[in-house]
Amino acid sequence: MKYTAYLAAASTLALLPSVAFAQSTDRQGAENTGSDEIVVTANRTATPLAEVGSSVTVIAEDEIVTRQASDVIDLLRAVPGVTFNRNGGIGTLAGVSIRGAQSDQTVVLIDGIKLNDPSSIGGGFDFGPLLTGNIARVEVVRGSQSVLYGSQAIGGVVNMLTREPTEELGVFARAEYGSRDTAEFVGNVSGKFGPVAASFGGTYLTTDGISAFNETRGGTEADGFESIGFNGKVDVALSDNVSLDFRAFYADGETEIDGFLPDFSFGDTNEVSNRKDFVGYAGLNAALLDGRFRNRIGFAYTDIERENINLDTDFVTFEGSGENRRFEYQGVFDASDNAQLVFGAEREESEFTSTSFGSVTPTQDARINSVYAQVNVTPVDGLSLTGGVRHDDTDTFGSATIFSASGAFSPNEGSSVVRASYGEGFKAPSLFQRFSSFGNPDLVAEESESWDVGLTQNFLDGRAQVGVTYFNRDGTNEIGFVGCSADIPICSDPNNPRPFGTYNNIDSVSADGWEFGVALQPIEGFDVSLNYSIIDAFDDTTGNRLARRAEETASLVADYRTKSGFGIGATVLIVGDSFDDVANTRQNDGYFLADLRVSYGITENLELFGRIENVTDEEYETIFQFGQPDRAFFGGVRYAM
Repeated sequence: MKYTAYLAAASTLALLPSVAFAQSTDRQGAENTGSDEIVVTANRTATPLAEVGSSVTVIAEDEIVTRQASDVIDLLRAVPGVTFNRNGGIGTLAGVSIRGAQSDQTVVLIDGIKLNDPSSIGGGFDFGPLLTGNIARVEVVRGSQSVLYGSQAIGGVVNMLTREPTEELGVFARAEYGSRDTAEFVGNVSGKFGPVAASFGGTYLTTDGISAFNETRGGTEADGFESIGFNGKVDVALSDNVSLDFRAFYADGETEIDGFLPDFSFGDTNEVSNRKDFVGYAGLNAALLDGRFRNRIGFAYTDIERENINLDTDFVTFEGSGENRRFEYQGVFDASDNAQLVFGAEREESEFTSTSFGSVTPTQDARINSVYAQVNVTPVDGLSLTGGVRHDDTDTFGSATIFSASGAFSPNEGSSVVRASYGEGFKAPSLFQRFSSFGNPDLVAEESESWDVGLTQNFLDGRAQVGVTYFNRDGTNEIGFVGCSADIPICSDPNNPRPFGTYNNIDSVSADGWEFGVALQPIEGFDVSLNYSIIDAFDDTTGNRLARRAEETASLVADYRTKSGFGIGATVLIVGDSFDDVANTRQNDGYFLADLRVSYGITENLELFGRIENVTDEEYETIFQFGQPDRAFFGGVRYAM
């Protein structure tokens, strides 16, 4: 393995402070024991981190700003158990895998609204063009979470929260310029006016980019990216216990891409991919029984439009449209000081249509009706237990009932936390997998069972925290693309020929591994986090490793800020070897990436910053033949009040 020595060193460092088992670490935990850190995504209601049994990583606003990240992938790559792959530079197709699961087995939310694309092959979400913009918090929950989040939550959930409305006038602005003629502008304003609290923002980025077709393999044409986006939240207080809630997010991007030439070789192409994302939510909130019974009824809508155009001929090579409509009710009832019930009902309607090289797939749709309930109890001080059940009724594969349970125990008010969780997950076949020209309407849902166990330990009055967790997941009915054969009913239907193959439930998969983490604050203003993950993900049918899942990854994020306002920091990412194909015949070499950053506060509100990405100018691929960004320099200014 190319970076075995680096990864061995990272694993040794991760184990030095303790040999205890831990669940997760949070960079902000160095400033407190973590017992008062509140997370929402894990239980769908605000819960102290020390009372959460699932594995959770929180990336708070201070860290997002400090790390100077432009795209969300840059933030997620340092999260334990997370790996990514990307078809080139920023803006190109990118997938995120949690604990070795497929990238389309992750539920992706922005402000709690589901982003997964019904028109994509697996119904997953493409992180490529998603910018950090005005995202102020990211919560990543690892492990099967389908009881609370339904289909696709096999690997976990990524929830990104944009800037909230504020009581006083709040302003955030950032502008930067750098290599590849890259310019980015971000702005947000928030405040409260009588009963109305609001937050509105926008972002714009343009770059000449790199060649998506790896330059070391012959790529010569830079593939640019341009994106504009908007975000908004409005809360209207109708009374002391009733309010209206509106949220919206919009992104419009154009990415130049490379692909296959007329002779079927891979190379530079004069093709662009246009994509528009719109998500919206409208809800009514009502708190009854002196606030002990909190109700929310809402409607969420997602619309993702994609179009690929060959600029040489103006021919549309692909066009896809995916819509998701969700009607939902959720109730949270505090039965007592020690017992809480979270329950709800949902109806999700998905719709897609696509055209590929002139072949039209007519509009297809699917629906899922769901009910769920989870009980959160604290029978004794320091012990938190949850148990949940969900029932889904679909028009595609019948019905399913799944369960989950978790627990967290702390004998010392959050300084030590033992955690364990069990969850069942499922993923309904995507509309593309069922109804496209390659589709198979007889597909059944993918299913999984996962569990994890671990411990988080704080030292030195909360200035040091270590964590280790072990996880395990088994999956059945995995959907894959196969050549047609007589034992697949759709292949025997003369009215539905599948000359190039079809999708079928073919695989059983398994994944297990370890996640180690250390968070330190050796002196005031100096924060360090180190994460190391081992992921063994296999196709049990063939015995091969799952493609594009590195067995080992490690990350280091360190930042130091003086009282005079000067800041310096670094992010280091080490990724081991992986196989690029399902047959395990082609290897992607491991790689080492390091970014450096500096900042200086001119005033309390105004700050200059700069960074160097890929300091060592590492050449690497996460997908065969697709290049990744080389060394680059950026600088800018930001203002916050």
